[in-house]
Amino acid sequence: MDLTFMQLGALAASALIVGFSKTGVQTSGILAVTIMASAFAAKQSVGMLLPMLIIADVVAVIYYRRQVVWKHLIVLIPWVLLGIITGYVFMFFIEDIQLKLVIGLLVLFLVMLQLYRSHSKRSEPASGRYAAWFGSVMGILAGFTTMVGNAAGGVMAIYLISKKLPKEQFIGTGAWFFLIVNLIKVPFNFSLVTITFDTLLMNAAMIPVILAGAWVGIKIVPRLSQVQFQNIVLTLSALGALQLIISALIGLWS
Repeated sequence: MDLTFMQLGALAASALIVGFSKTGVQTSGILAVTIMASAFAAKQSVGMLLPMLIIADVVAVIYYRRQVVWKHLIVLIPWVLLGIITGYVFMFFIEDIQLKLVIGLLVLFLVMLQLYRSHSKRSEPASGRYAAWFGSVMGILAGFTTMVGNAAGGVMAIYLISKKLPKEQFIGTGAWFFLIVNLIKVPFNFSLVTITFDTLLMNAAMIPVILAGAWVGIKIVPRLSQVQFQNIVLTLSALGALQLIISALIGLWS
């Protein structure tokens, strides 16, 4: 598979960001999603990005393996699977531009919801019916957005922030979630022919870059306070959502 200089640069930049996002600020991964979608066909970029995400997930799980809070993940699994299956079906029918707009609007809404909850009496961890409703909706959204665009970082960020996890547990819990979910997505992507032998070779070539990004993330996280970490997560989620919305609107108007 021949790549242009721009595509090669996009691939390397995305690999670096993917490594950093898995061990540092997870929502920065939306930048890799947008870079790849700009340099390659949208559906092709999803398959090219997935193996790099899995490589970085493995690194994050190894480093933060003792920081996972399983109870926050177990309740999500059935809903995430439902979201993945829904996203898989949608991949056959929905247009890329429409999909970008929907994902962007959803993530932006969730950021606004979290900001509202953090500045009101609802900032306490959800309980009872609200907790069940919130968890099921977030699980479906996470499964759907990760299947159609590897863009569940913002969704999971809102869910994990709502649980008031310390930054290390935030990263560790998210790492296990994405490793499990991304492995589940592999056969679906093979079925959609978004992963091929050629794309896997390119992914293998990016392993050193992914590891470099992961090392940077590991070094940066201890320097951030909990408040700084959450503010960065929310800011990058909002910026990524706005980028998706703007690019979708430009595509619809052109």
